[in-house]
Amino acid sequence: MFSTIGYLICIPFAALLRLFNSVTQSYGLSLVLFTIVVKLIMLPFQLKSKKSMVRMNRLQPKMQEIQRVYAKNPQKQNEEIQKLYQEAGASPMGGCLWSFLPMFIIIPLYSIIRMPITRFMMLGEEVVEQARTALSGAGIEMLMQEGRMSAYAQIELVEKISSNLPQFADTVEGWINMNFNFLGLNLGSNASLAFKQLFNGGFNWGNLGLVLLPIACAGVSLLQSLISMKGQPSNPTSKSMMLTMPLMSIWICWSFPAAMGIYWLVQSVLFCIQESVFGKYYTKKIEAEEEEAEQKREAARKYRQEAARQLQQEQAKHQAEREKQREKELKEKKAADNSNKKKNPTTEAGRVGDRPYARGRSFSEDHYA
Repeated sequence: MFSTIGYLICIPFAALLRLFNSVTQSYGLSLVLFTIVVKLIMLPFQLKSKKSMVRMNRLQPKMQEIQRVYAKNPQKQNEEIQKLYQEAGASPMGGCLWSFLPMFIIIPLYSIIRMPITRFMMLGEEVVEQARTALSGAGIEMLMQEGRMSAYAQIELVEKISSNLPQFADTVEGWINMNFNFLGLNLGSNASLAFKQLFNGGFNWGNLGLVLLPIACAGVSLLQSLISMKGQPSNPTSKSMMLTMPLMSIWICWSFPAAMGIYWLVQSVLFCIQESVFGKYYTKKIEAEEEEAEQKREAARKYRQEAARQLQQEQAKHQAEREKQREKELKEKKAADNSNKKKNPTTEAGRVGDRPYARGRSFSEDHYA
């Protein structure tokens, strides 16, 4: 299953490499163009990752403050950090997910480079046997048929057929005579073999360049790590990552065919340029976004303050009006009470206890005379 998936992934990559090879007639240049095109295709995803990383880096001071304040309360600490992420629109995984994309490129590309007959030219295993038979019939010895280097036997087959039996291409449809020479380097060889040849009378630019290629890749990878981690807090994980990439570069360019080294070097240089340019761009852009957001928050805060002040003034005004109305009502009531007292006067002669009109009129025999 996985071999089938790997083969299907190789098809478009191999087609693109064959296109560039047919145009440039240079295997090395076709790898450079392939790397540039792949970088352009992945650029939107990597820019999204870069923006997320810049945003996360700018949150580091606030995160450290939260960790300091809630050092004894991990649950509250996580809640505040998640709240910070939500307010800033950042995601801790946003900068990591897209960083795995290059692995989906390098693995099928290595397969294409390692097996130029069955992966680059997309021919069958029977063609590999035909090439071996043709070389054997011409008395040309194969060096990589056994041992550790047997994995690169197809590279040797194509290289020797192309240089010694170019007419073989006329007998096999789809065969491509490939020139592995690029800037004086044999892209079908590797630094490990070149290092041995340097001490066996093979001191020349071709071998020396292959040995220097892993060093160049390691240097560019170190620069790439420094640029990527600029602005991030220093911790053991970041330091180990800074060393891991250069060491990985040395291993790949030392053990694998130099074609892989060319791809690794070019993509690392492009990545450094990308990180430098877009790192500054997104830093300025996010700073502008944060400044704009802060201005909006300040405007909202002033608006709330003004609304609260106006509400307080209105409440005070209404309270004063209510007080005036209450005073008016009290005055009116007092005036009404005074008026009633004048209309219905009472005297002590008619009072019985608390009842002012309880006593009846005095009896008079002459009243109805």
